[in-house]
Amino acid sequence: MNTTTNSIFDKRKAAIEKEFQQLIERKNEPQSSEGNGIFARYKNPVVTRNHAPIEWRYDLNEATNPFLMERISINATFNAGAMKWGDKYILAVRVEGVDRKSFFAIAESPNGVDNFQFWDKPCVIPQTEEPDTNVYDMRLVQHEDGWIYGIFCTERKDPNAPKGDTSSAIANAGIVRTKDLVNWERLPDLISNTGQQRNVVMHPEYVNGKYALYTRPQDGFIDVGSGGGIGLGYIDTMENPVVQEEKIIFGKQYHTIYELKNGLGPAPIKTEKGWLHLAHGVRNTAAGLRYTLYMFMTDLNDISKVTHIPAGHFMAPQDSERVGDVSNVLFSNGWIADEDGTVFIYYASSDTRMHVAVSSVEKLVDYVINTPEDTFISAGSVNTIIAQVNKNQAIL
Repeated sequence: MNTTTNSIFDKRKAAIEKEFQQLIERKNEPQSSEGNGIFARYKNPVVTRNHAPIEWRYDLNEATNPFLMERISINATFNAGAMKWGDKYILAVRVEGVDRKSFFAIAESPNGVDNFQFWDKPCVIPQTEEPDTNVYDMRLVQHEDGWIYGIFCTERKDPNAPKGDTSSAIANAGIVRTKDLVNWERLPDLISNTGQQRNVVMHPEYVNGKYALYTRPQDGFIDVGSGGGIGLGYIDTMENPVVQEEKIIFGKQYHTIYELKNGLGPAPIKTEKGWLHLAHGVRNTAAGLRYTLYMFMTDLNDISKVTHIPAGHFMAPQDSERVGDVSNVLFSNGWIADEDGTVFIYYASSDTRMHVAVSSVEKLVDYVINTPEDTFISAGSVNTIIAQVNKNQAIL
C-alpha cells in the first residue's frame, strides 16, 4: 500500500466518523413557530439515511477498500413503527437500500426527539415457504397476551402477471412476534377474503377473547377499486390468522382527503373518552397522489363505532417535507404515549426521512372531540366558519 492511498483511507475514515458522530449527537428543538397549538413539529429529522451505521455502508478493511468507498448505500429511512422499551424510545424503521429492497432495523433514543442510533444489525425476519420480495411499514404493538407483534406489508410478484410484466405485485400482511425485539418468530401471513392487504394494524387488547385487526382491503396492489377504507376484523388465534367478520368502519368519501383510499397508521391510544386513531388519507391530484394524516375516535367499549371525526387533515407535508423520493407524502405508522401523557408522533415525509411531532393525550382528545366535523360541501364549510365567528363575537 503506497503512502498516498493510505492517506486517502485514513483521512476519509476520520472525516466520515466525525460527520456521523455529529449527526447522531445533534440536539433537536421544537420549531419556533407557535404552530396550531395541537402539536409541535421538531426542526430536524430524527432518522435519515445518513443515520445508517458506518459498518453497514463501508468495508472498513483498507486492504479490500483502499479508497473507502461506500459499498452498500442506503436510499431512505421512513415509515417506522414505534414503542417504548424500558426507558428507551424505539423505532422499527423501514430502511431502503439503493437496490430498492427495504428491511427493518431498530433505532433507539433516550428522549424520543434526538440521538437516535441504530442497533448493530438489521432485524432478521424469518421467511415463509415463499420468500418476501420486499417488506415494509411495520406496526409494533405490545399486546396484552405478552407478545410484541410486528405486522408489516409483504410484497411478492403476481404469479398471474402477463409475460414481460415486471411490476405487478401482490401485497399481504406478514406477521412476526418477539419478546426482545431481536429474535423474531414468523407466523403465517394473514388470510383475508377481502382482497390484498397493505396496511394492517393490531388492536392492543383482546375484544371478546379475540384478536382485533384494522385492515385496508383493496382489489390490487396499487388500485383500491371497490375496496378501501379502514376495516375491522377478528382472529381466533395468531398461529392461524384468518380474519373474520371484516367490515369497513371508516370508508372513503368523495372530495375529501380520503377520497381515494385511507388506512390506519399506528395502533390506537386508549383514553378515558375513547380510542384515539391516527390514519392516512389519500387523494389524487394533478401532481399525483397526496398523502396526509387525519384523526378520529372510536367508542371505548365498542371499537367498531366511530364517535368523533374532525374535518380535514391533522398533518400534511410542510416546506421541505414536501420533497423527497415520493414527494407530497406524509405517512405515520408509529406513535408513543408516555405515562405522563406526552405523545410522540413519528412520521415520514415523502418516503425519505423520519420526523417527530410532540403533543399530549389531553390535547389530542380535545382536538378530536371539539374540532368541527366535515359538512362535505363548500357552503357547509362557510357556515362552520360563520358559526365560530358569531360565537367569538358574542364574547368580545
